[in-house]
Amino acid sequence: MKSLLRNIAAATAALALSMGAAASQTYPNRHITLIVPYAAGGPSDAIARLVGQSMSETLKQQVVIENVAGAGGTMGAARLAKADKDGYTFLIHHIALAAGASLYKNLSYDTLGDIEAVGLVNYGPMVVTTKKDYQAADAKALFAKLKTDGDKTTAAHAGVGSNSHLCNLLLQQTLDVKFTEAAYRGTGPAMNDLMGGKVDLLCDQSTTAVPQIQGNTIKAFAVTSKDRLNVIPDVPTAQEAGLKDFEFVIWHGLYAPKGTPREAISKVNQALQVALEDPNVRARFADVGTQVFGASERSPEAHQKRFEKELATWKDVLGKAGVSAGN
Repeated sequence: MKSLLRNIAAATAALALSMGAAASQTYPNRHITLIVPYAAGGPSDAIARLVGQSMSETLKQQVVIENVAGAGGTMGAARLAKADKDGYTFLIHHIALAAGASLYKNLSYDTLGDIEAVGLVNYGPMVVTTKKDYQAADAKALFAKLKTDGDKTTAAHAGVGSNSHLCNLLLQQTLDVKFTEAAYRGTGPAMNDLMGGKVDLLCDQSTTAVPQIQGNTIKAFAVTSKDRLNVIPDVPTAQEAGLKDFEFVIWHGLYAPKGTPREAISKVNQALQVALEDPNVRARFADVGTQVFGASERSPEAHQKRFEKELATWKDVLGKAGVSAGN
């Protein structure tokens, strides 16, 4: 009897191993969800759909975009943190994920404890834009007017903790002024109201700002990087316009629930690498003033290192500024 039980146990263990190996070989065997923590039509959504389409082809499974907007991107992050750790749910997010850890005091997740890095995607500056009929001749005149007008200026952003909100905060601190802020559930709706003339100002990612600038639906005054963008070469940097040392560059990365199988993270990272080497993807990125990280910077380990550094940076910046989302 003991011999029979040992044989059954051995057979069961062997079967489990073979099933695990088979499952490993067939990953992924169903669609993968890629959470975008902002509304459809915004920059993160556009990047997710562009990269996701290529990844779908590489993985031979559909990468389905799920927009989970709200609370400066933290609702989408919470959705990821609570997802099954099976390799079928990922998140694309930018530096607001790191900033949110310090902005929000009662998050339902632990940013470092529940979320891990999968791979860096792209980086680029913001563009300081206004409604089309805003009365300022150039960037220097804009900044002077903003300083004078104070809270008469209505500045849109994509929610507390979003890139546009953080850019607004830095701009207000630099100008020593306070705008009247209008929060939206994503950059898409904020841009729509800027185009409609319902708000005055929006500090937006080049990804979504450039097409509207080129379409002459809004006005661009300055970019927040040290160098001008080739795609809008006539738009000066904020530093050129008199804001000494003003720089704000954002980046996107893919994330998984902490504890996701390493094979899944590796395969998704590999699919991401294929997407980022695609000439069409790179051309689309260049068209809107953003670019990919170097190959050596796109591993999960390199991404995790950058992410942890960003968490420390925003903890310091927001702490000194005394800025909090109040919940």
